[in-house]
This record gives sequence, C-alpha cells and structure tokens, in this order.
Amino acid sequence: MAKNPTVSPVAALVRQHDNARFVTAVFAPEHRREDLFALYAFNYELAKVRENVREPTMGRIRLQWWRDTIAEIAAGQSPRQHEVAEPLARTIRAHRLSRAALERMIGARERDLLPDPPATFAELEDYADATAGTLNMLALQALDVRDGKGAAATAARHVGIGYALAGLLRATGFHARFGRSFIPAELDPGRHALGSRATDALRDAAATIANAARVRLDKARVLSDEAPETAMPVLLSAVLAQRWLAQIENADYDLFAARVTRPDPWRSVRLFFAARRGRI
Repeated sequence: MAKNPTVSPVAALVRQHDNARFVTAVFAPEHRREDLFALYAFNYELAKVRENVREPTMGRIRLQWWRDTIAEIAAGQSPRQHEVAEPLARTIRAHRLSRAALERMIGARERDLLPDPPATFAELEDYADATAGTLNMLALQALDVRDGKGAAATAARHVGIGYALAGLLRATGFHARFGRSFIPAELDPGRHALGSRATDALRDAAATIANAARVRLDKARVLSDEAPETAMPVLLSAVLAQRWLAQIENADYDLFAARVTRPDPWRSVRLFFAARRGRI
C-alpha cells in the first residue's frame, strides 16, 4: 500500500503521522475510510501545532485558523484550500458532524501550549476526553453510528480516554526531550517526568494513570458486546492501547525504557482477530 499511487493525500498523511489510527480505519467499509482519514488528519493538524511553533501566541493563531475554517464550513462557504480542510469539509457536510465537537477538539489543544503539566488527574482525563474521546464520537458519526448515549457512543468515549492516557504515558520520553510533561502535578510534584530516568515516584504515577486507562478500556469491552458491528473500526483502538499498557507494565512502569515504545510485530494480527470476533 505504501507505493499505491491511488492513495489519497489525506490517507497518506494519516498513514505517516498517525499510523495507529490509520490501521484501524482500514477495517471500515471502503466508502467510509476517507471520512475517517479526514477526521484523523484534522486531529493530527491540531496535535502538531505545539511542535511547530516557538511561541504560544503563534500556536493560538494556528488554532484560531482552524476555528475560522470550521465556522466557514458550518456557514456553507467553500473550504479553504488546504489538504486537510477540503476533505474535512466534505466529511462534515456528508455526515452533519457536530460543530461543537470539532471546536471542543480545537479548544483542548490550548492545553498543549501551556508550559506546565495538568494540575490534577481529573484535568488530564478531561483533556483525553476532549481530544481522543471527542474524535471517536465524531468518527462514529462518520460511520453513521448515532446511538446518542448508547453502548457504542459510551464505549467509544471510554476507548478514546483510555487510548489517550496510554498514548501520553508512552510519549513521556519524547515530551521530556522538549521540556514538557503530561503527568499531573499532583502525581508528580517533583517533575520527575522531565528527567531521563524512572524514579519510584514517577513509576507510581505511571501505574496510577495506567490503571485508570485499564478501567476505561474494561468498561468499553463490556459495552462493545452491545455496540453495532459498524462501530468496530472506532473501538479497535482499544486493542492498541491494551498492548501499550502491557508494554508499560512489563517495563515495570519505567516510561523511559525502550520497550515502552517498541513496535508490536503482531499488531495487524491482533486487530484482525478482534475485528473478526467483533469484540475488543
């Protein structure tokens, strides 16, 4: 697929920069994949803002650009000429995606521009919900799964939060290189996550967050039995998060250990069998 000349630019973007979500989207019906790729590319555009600016003000300007873009799309105007904005506009209009949800994702990324970590775990979990949780809800809409607060929606939200928490733990070493931390201050008052080695305090903090992620994924697993099969491409990210958490646990919660970010050679197989049995 890497050399497939027909792959769309937005799909290629997701494949390169958010490969985990790319492989889950492949399990969606072919006529829905581009919609998922557009959403996941939008999420990437928001997530990369912090890494691409030197000053928070510039980051806020970039996020405002996306707010204005969403507002224009909602008003029926032609989308801005941008490799993500144009396919995103088509997806929004085709599935009547929630403008409030899209704007919540943008607003949550203001958190990335702050110099300090979240103050509390509740704040971190809210961030996870506003980013990955909201993204999953929009992805369900793009798959025409609209059950309000039913099993699919609730499971997708739990999966999003668990996935985000696991992903942030996994990225601790990367963030530390740039002087950033997402480990809440109440769990890591000594800012050990900004170092380069695991301390007992940081291991404890990692275990606390990992356990909270497992609780979310366990709740999603129970609910997935009641969710329609069409929701599975969104729920499948739970399989990836579970593996990440297992790697972290096997590293004795040393977030700087190489095994924490080691690629899973069985990833596609795990996803295939989960999708086949319709259960995460």
